Amino acid sequence: MGLRRNLSVMRLGRCVAFLAAAAFLLPFTILLMVADQQYNLTYNSKRVFYQESNFYKLNGTYYIPYAVTTPANHKMQFIFENGTHDEGLLTREKFLEVGARMEARHDYLGSQCSKLGLDGSGHKANAWEYIVNRQYHVIWCNVFKAASTSWMYNFNLMANYTAAFLNKTKEVPLELARRKYGRPTVAMIKKAQVDSITFIIVRHPLERLASAYNDKIVRAWPKSFHDKLGQRIIKKYRKAITGQPMPTERYPLFEEFVMYLTDEVKSKRTLDMHWTPYTGFCTPCKFNFDVVLKFETLDEDQRFLIQLARLQNIVKPQWRNSGKANTLHDINHLYSRITKSQLDSLAQLYTYDLKLFNYTINNYYEIVKEDETSNHR
Repeated sequence: MGLRRNLSVMRLGRCVAFLAAAAFLLPFTILLMVADQQYNLTYNSKRVFYQESNFYKLNGTYYIPYAVTTPANHKMQFIFENGTHDEGLLTREKFLEVGARMEARHDYLGSQCSKLGLDGSGHKANAWEYIVNRQYHVIWCNVFKAASTSWMYNFNLMANYTAAFLNKTKEVPLELARRKYGRPTVAMIKKAQVDSITFIIVRHPLERLASAYNDKIVRAWPKSFHDKLGQRIIKKYRKAITGQPMPTERYPLFEEFVMYLTDEVKSKRTLDMHWTPYTGFCTPCKFNFDVVLKFETLDEDQRFLIQLARLQNIVKPQWRNSGKANTLHDINHLYSRITKSQLDSLAQLYTYDLKLFNYTINNYYEIVKEDETSNHR
């Protein structure tokens, strides 16, 4: 009799324990179901099963590295597992290494913005050149002459243009993009940043200037805007140098181009988008950039971004227009033609670009010429 009573009490206790556990777990289970549904809606209905250790933390936010579903068993295989990865993507170790570099750049940019006062109310945000893709949750400020050709192509792919169309069309990629991406407002960018990755690609300002000069001035299409600009520069700035014949180049020499540029700055005229400082172009101190890619490490940086944003099935880490990149010899040759005072003017023009993204021009002072009638340096 006592044994039966004990068994009944044990069964009753188990039922109570089960009901208590169910009462505790049910809300949590519902929460997981809702969260999973929201995740599927946000990321193209791809179910991902993960633990916190599978996440990568960037600027206080956790992101899931690239994962693929195996159709045979529907299990998720993270590319970092056992150090293996798909062709063109970073290993776990390299991903974490580049991620640490991105953290450092993010923190440095923030500290410089505060130090220079560029994040205050006295500076207006400029949203004009941003492209916001809500489908894939990425935001980019297009800095011309900093891998802009590659990433304009990528954003056109994300806008559902086919690669076949983009590879054969004669239309300007920027114009194609603007048909799909409207010009955003500051408020639109701030709202989209809540669930998006915001990035910018930068390069040394003087390398960017040299690239713009070679591409837009030296190789200007006949009768184009930049060809006509070049003729105006020659007419105003080309002068005979004592003891030397008049230059015969049909495009402005680099020193003539720099004379034109510094005069434009002095006159406070709006600069061409290919050489205007990107600090004013993108106002990076007014938006929070999750990822800062640099031209010097672009191959690894863009692979990191593609994995972080999970774009690997849409875009590839290719570098379009890379054949026109300036070599060190080209850059040295161009800057050996200008004077120290001209370099000072360029340093002043790009002072914020240099400071915000940790570039220096000290080595350029070893290349340029002495001023003929100056005691400068």
